[in-house]
Order: sequence, then structure tokens, then C-alpha cells
Amino acid sequence: MAARAKAQVLAGDIGGTKTLLGHYEVENGELALLREQRYVTRDFQSLEQVAADFLGNAAVDAACFGVPGPIVGGVSHATNVHWTMEEGALARALRVSGARLINDLEATAYGMLQLKDGEVATLQQGHPLPSRAQIAVIAAGTGLGEAGLAPLPGGRWRSIASEGGHSDFAPRGAQQLELLEYLSGKFDHVSFERVLSGPGLVNIYEFLKARSPDPEPPQLADEFARAADAAAVISENAIAGRDGRCAEALRIFAEIYGAEASNLALKFLALGGVYLGGGIAPKILPALTAGGFMRAFLAKGRLDKVLADIPVRVSLNPGAALVGAARCAAEML
Repeated sequence: MAARAKAQVLAGDIGGTKTLLGHYEVENGELALLREQRYVTRDFQSLEQVAADFLGNAAVDAACFGVPGPIVGGVSHATNVHWTMEEGALARALRVSGARLINDLEATAYGMLQLKDGEVATLQQGHPLPSRAQIAVIAAGTGLGEAGLAPLPGGRWRSIASEGGHSDFAPRGAQQLELLEYLSGKFDHVSFERVLSGPGLVNIYEFLKARSPDPEPPQLADEFARAADAAAVISENAIAGRDGRCAEALRIFAEIYGAEASNLALKFLALGGVYLGGGIAPKILPALTAGGFMRAFLAKGRLDKVLADIPVRVSLNPGAALVGAARCAAEML
């Protein structure tokens, strides 16, 4: 479908629990949100059904959806979404010439390009190249996502998907070696996601609890019993200084986060910057700025000077994946 002077696109951030859809207007490459709506994923039988409910009689020119897991041949292999999602079927249902499915971290990566000044916290200013250079994006949340951005001619960007969060956890120092040994007794494969995610923070806490004779304080045990999110209990108690073991767990988490962020920066040669997305980083900014994250980020021996020039930033925008999917849809016009 040919793009109008003011085209319209549909964007989606799809998850096992929630689905967020946004309707955007595109003019001269700029996105303007017309409306958005959050849905409970399990309440619908398909993405086509929820898109129809959202759009009603409205028409769009292109659509893009970020989904968890890999996309192979235009078909989603989502890790925790029960829908069958296929680009051709979506294009037909939406009556558009192009509908794309991209990994949710690809969408988040595109979203980093849309961040405004107040939506970023800087961990390292660095010295970015005057010309555009590759960017790395890492996001700890329910899982661990990793992606890259490569510059293209004409000011455009190409988001590069990966499943790097499932690569082998590489411990640094005696304590992390003990952590690896502990987790190896629980899991067949210890990936970075086993330590860099909400469940990963809980794994680190349980490791510390298993190797210490000190009992868990009754008040903290009661918080865990009542909480839907144990990782949030750990991080909140750590940042507030209410529990030493929670603080130690978060310190280890931040150091591992810094080490893996720099691993990703080296793999992509991300001289344009490293961005931390996902839901956890904005909530633990005090831990990320305490020093351990950046010390681990820079501890790469002969390449530490290269890493010192790379800007490191935290996205504070929880809707980055949705606006990233909208940017991808706009580039299809």
C-alpha cells in the first residue's frame, strides 16, 4: 500500500501476560501516538483478533509487532505466547502490504533511537564517534534480551536480533565461580539469563542464603510470602538498606550486568553506545551507579581503553519497545 502524506501504522509489544498496541501517525519520518491500549494476552485467541478489537474500523498502512523469541521465515517461535503468529496472515487480516514480526529486543533497540533527553540516565559519558557507529542493547527483565543496531545509508538503522541471553554464564572471581557451581546443581545449562533477570536476582539471593548460617529475618520472609515478585522484594530491601543479604545479591547482579554489557559491546564493537533497556535497570539505578557495574564493564584488559570511550546509558522509558515497533513499521512505508 502506498504511503499517504500522513501515513498510519500499528505497533505492538506482545508478551505472555500483556499485549500493548499503539496506533501512530507518521509525517516526515516523525511518529505521533494517536492512542494505545493494553490487553491481557490470554483473553484473546490470536493477534489478529486483538488487533481487530483495537483498530475497529480504522485502517493502517503498515504494522510491526515485537514478540518474545526468535522469528524464522516470518513465523514467530514465541517462548511464552500461545498464539500462532505469521507475517503473511497478519498482513491479510490487517489489509496491509507489509506486516513484520520482530524479536522484542529488536523492537526495544529501535526504541532506543526514539528516546528523549529526559528518558535516559547516563552511566558513562564516553567519547562517541562523530559518525554513526553500531549500538548494543541489553535488557534484563523477566528474561535477558540482547540486540544490536547497525547504521544504514540515508540515516536509517537495522536492528539485529540475538538470543545472547542464553549463552553460557562466564563467572568472574571466586564468589561467582561458587555461584556457577551452585546453579549447575539446579539447572542443566547455566546461561546469563539465569543470573541477569528477575528470576536471576532471586537465584543469586538463594545462593547467598544457602551458603550463610544467618537465618532470613522474619519480616523479610513475610514479604516474600506475600509478594508476587520476589526480585522486587530483594531490590527494594537492598536499595533501602534494610537487609545486607539483599544488598549483596544486588551488588553481584550489578557487577554481572556490567560484565555482560561489555561482552556485548565488544561483540558488536558498539562504539556508538550501549543501552540498558528492560524493566529492571530503571528500578535499580542506585545499584548501577554505585560503581560495581562500570568497574566490571571496563575490566577487559587490553580493550579497557576502547570500552572507556563507549557511552553507556539506561532507558527510563517503559514504552520503548512499543515505539520501537512503530519506528520499524514507519520504515516499511
